[in-house]
This record gives sequence, C-alpha cells and structure tokens, in this order.
Amino acid sequence: MNRAQMRTSAFAAVAVLAGSMLAACGSGSDAGAGATGGTGGEGGKVAFLMPDLASTRYELQDKPLFEAKMKQLCPTCEVIYQNADSDAAKQQQQANSALAQGVKAIVIDPVDSAAAATIVKSAQSQQVPIIAYDRPIPATPADYYISFDNEKIGSMIAQSLVDHLKAEKAEGGILQVNGSPTDAAAQLIKKGIHSAVDPSGFKLLAEYDTPDWQPEKAQTWVSGQITQFKDQIVGVVAANDGTGGGSIAAFKAAGVKVPPVTGNDAEVAAAQRIIAGDQYNTISKPIKIVAEASANAAWEFIQGKKPAGKTTLYETPSELFVPTVVTKENIKEVLFDSGIMKAADVCTGEYAKGCADLGIQ
Repeated sequence: MNRAQMRTSAFAAVAVLAGSMLAACGSGSDAGAGATGGTGGEGGKVAFLMPDLASTRYELQDKPLFEAKMKQLCPTCEVIYQNADSDAAKQQQQANSALAQGVKAIVIDPVDSAAAATIVKSAQSQQVPIIAYDRPIPATPADYYISFDNEKIGSMIAQSLVDHLKAEKAEGGILQVNGSPTDAAAQLIKKGIHSAVDPSGFKLLAEYDTPDWQPEKAQTWVSGQITQFKDQIVGVVAANDGTGGGSIAAFKAAGVKVPPVTGNDAEVAAAQRIIAGDQYNTISKPIKIVAEASANAAWEFIQGKKPAGKTTLYETPSELFVPTVVTKENIKEVLFDSGIMKAADVCTGEYAKGCADLGIQ
C-alpha cells in the first residue's frame, strides 16, 4: 500500500469512528464533512462556556439571554452552562465534560484564545461544532464566530475620548489600559485604540495589558502611573468598564481629580459612573444581540446546517455587530429609552439626582 492509499484508509477509519461517536450522541447520520452538529432538529445538549466572573455580564446577561433564546428555538434542548473563572485549564475540563455528555454544539468565550485551540480540535474531532463567542480563536478556526467588532470598539472609545480632549483644549498625555494579554478580542480592542491614540497628537504616556481583565490589577498599575506622571495625565483609555472602574478608583484613592476615562460593556456600574461624571464613555453592545445570534447559530448546527457568515475573521465565518458609544449626552436615549436599562436599577441612592438632571426616570 502506498502512502496515498494509507492516508485514504486512515481518513476513512477516522470518518467511521467520528460517525459512530456522532450516532452515539443521538445526532443525525446525514451531516456533511466538517463539524455540522446533529440533524432533524430533535433537540439535544448545547454547552455555553463563559470565561470569567470579573465581568458581571456573563452571569447576569449572557447566560439567561442565551438560555431563553435556546428554549424558544428548541424547547427540548438542554443548555449546559459553565464559567471558568479566568482559569484556562478549568475551561478545558469543562469542555471535555460537555463533550463527554454528548453536546451537539459548544458556544465558548475563551479564557485564553491560544489555549482554546485545543478545545476546538477536540470538539471538531468528534464532529461537534464550535461557536466562538465574543472572543475569537485565531490559531485554529472555529466553525463560527459571533461578536461585536472589537477593533471598532477600541477605535470608537479612543476616538471619542480624543475628540473630547481636543474640544476641551487639554494638554498632556494619555494612559492606555488594555485587556487581558491572553484574550484575542482584547488584542483587537488594543489595536483599535492605537489607531485613534497614536495619530491624536496626545502623547501615550504608558500602557498596560491587564491580566484576566482584573479591575484591581488595573487600579494598581494606574496608581503607579499617577505617582510617576501626576498632572500630565489628561485621559485614560480603558478597554472595558472593569478596568475603567479600577482606573477611576486609583485617581480617587490618590486624592486627585479624575480625568476622562473610557469603558466598554455598558455595565450598570459604568452607567452610574457616567451619570455621576466619573467615567466619560462606555460602549453599548446589547448582549441580547450576540446571545441570541449564538443561539440561532447553535440551533442551525444542531439541525445539521452550516450558518453562513457575513464576513470572515481568522479564517472563520463570522457575524460582527457594530456597537454604540455612550456618553452623558446620549445615555438616556441609548440605554434607558431603548429599554436596555431600567432607571430603577441604576438611579439609586447617590445617583438619583444625576438621573433626574438627565431626565432619566
């Protein structure tokens, strides 16, 4: 037998094994080449694996929204939810457990985008499709990727800050507080931030990649920069609301004026800081959009279909939604009039007056 024949025989053996495993999981038998999930729409298990507890959104928004949409699409489907709490090894174990339970699709927001390549390979070897959620997996293409446009997010929050500083005729430099160095989405946000900051005319005093997006680590780093640069700091581009909140806490702890600070995710705490004047902006990227789009994609895979991406990123069919910058000027319209947030949840205690001044009720 020559090498070509050996490769053909080996491939056939793998295909037979994969087909047997798929049948054991209750999947249909007519799925095409590649990870296409089950067929027939008879229901099944779907894993929803989120990365951390540092961002409150995963427990409060992503999980319930994804589960609700899956229930609507497939009442007999079961969602297996796990949060890795910033531990890539734990997420690997959770993925292995989901595969052992016979899931027909995995939706994963990776803790470590590089390490998640192993999860993709394991799932695809068992004909289980992988949907990368919010954060891409560059090294090994997933079957689908759904997110807001992260590079656009970075450029939008940074450009919003730069425009504000120029309007205020500010003189000085900017701190850049990036997200986790193991998060590919954070690197896209970082790239977007640089696209606005680098040509702005404002000096980039220093930048920092925040391990695991931890607000406390961002606060510690910014505290050191305040000591070094003092009143030279006229703005801070923080990659999300958690690192933005940590940055603001550092200025308050130092007893100095808080400069304009950006954010991203439109968390309740960020909305409160914007209303109070502590945070300059955030990004509204309604979690419902990506959660429901991911549920739709998972349901298509379960039925043996391959959803067509509207673009391609990292060789992966993708859907990338465009977010909205939120400042004090438009927060009422974007977050409250739209129904994304409720005044009762935000306008409490010390924030009541600020809400009233903005007509939020």
